[in-house]
Amino acid sequence: MQNRKKTDQTISQTDLMKITDIQFGMLRVPLKTPFKTALRTVDRVEDIIVMVHTDCGHIGYGEAPATAVITGDTHGSIVDAIRHYISPRVIGQDIANLNRITQLIQGSMEKNSSAKAAVEIAVYDLWGQLYQAPLYKLLGGGDPVITTDITISVDYIDKMVADSISAVDRGFESLKIKVGKDIGVDIERVKAIYAAVEDRALLRLDANQGWTAKQAVYALQTLEDAGVKLELVEQPVKARDLEGMRYVTERVHTPVMADESVFGPMEVIELIRLRAADIINIKLMKTGGISNAVRIADIAGMHGIECMIGCMLESSISVAAAVHLAVAKADVITKVDLDGPSLCQYNPVDGGVNFNESEISVSDAPGLGIREIRGLEKI
Repeated sequence: MQNRKKTDQTISQTDLMKITDIQFGMLRVPLKTPFKTALRTVDRVEDIIVMVHTDCGHIGYGEAPATAVITGDTHGSIVDAIRHYISPRVIGQDIANLNRITQLIQGSMEKNSSAKAAVEIAVYDLWGQLYQAPLYKLLGGGDPVITTDITISVDYIDKMVADSISAVDRGFESLKIKVGKDIGVDIERVKAIYAAVEDRALLRLDANQGWTAKQAVYALQTLEDAGVKLELVEQPVKARDLEGMRYVTERVHTPVMADESVFGPMEVIELIRLRAADIINIKLMKTGGISNAVRIADIAGMHGIECMIGCMLESSISVAAAVHLAVAKADVITKVDLDGPSLCQYNPVDGGVNFNESEISVSDAPGLGIREIRGLEKI
């Protein structure tokens, strides 16, 4: 009885954790090599860091990149959305009331999914700190070690082949090949990479909306006929072209994954209804944070559809949140594309999740486990 009473007192004391302030920083981390897709070229991570302060001294960390061509968010819009719309709603809220806080965040304004995600990640971090448990355990538990693929950027064929061989030599067993610029060259790129790493790594294609539906069918059927085995093709057509996605899905053997076509739960339901894709890519910056990502995983699981967990060009702060989710929902999230930290020249975060090439491991530190962020510029 004495131990039980002491435990009850501890819980009663820790339940008092209210949000008092939200502050911002800018994090800039150079990439090892430029990140090139059909949509853009980037040479460094440049993200807004959100720090949610509480009345008991705990700080929760969140992060959001500017991805105007995908989510519509810019650095300025992220800060303004949080400062003028989200902060007034959540300051004063008790972290124990997690569902209420996430509802306030999601209902604060339309769109602005990356801004919402940054605050939600920080709140979930604090939720873990409140109950002194790593986030993945509060989300359902699981094996705290997962394996990610790595991105091979669009480039000259010889360069992409060399990058692919290097990645495999470093232990990566899945390669995400960026295509979608020139369909003829794309086919040759994939053939060359497949020949170079055959049986040593799985290939995932990401067209980044770069093909039409007919082009996608032509490219994939050509590769299939040539004996190239692909694990999946990601977002071959424009985000809003669900009919085009279905056209491709119905005509190729390669599994089709929806990325930009799916932001939230309602779009997942529509995608499933149309049978427009085989796999769903969950990204916290699209879903607006963890709460909707959990809903998407649950919906997909009910319909027997696999998910991938992905990220934008993010550091190990927000990617850590995605890792915790992937561990807790491993029965549905069967594929991992969380190579953002591996693409950076260094990890600016002390504590948190450990990124060691393809292997990602989670500690038992409370929340996200972040102790310090080096090089953070105050905004």
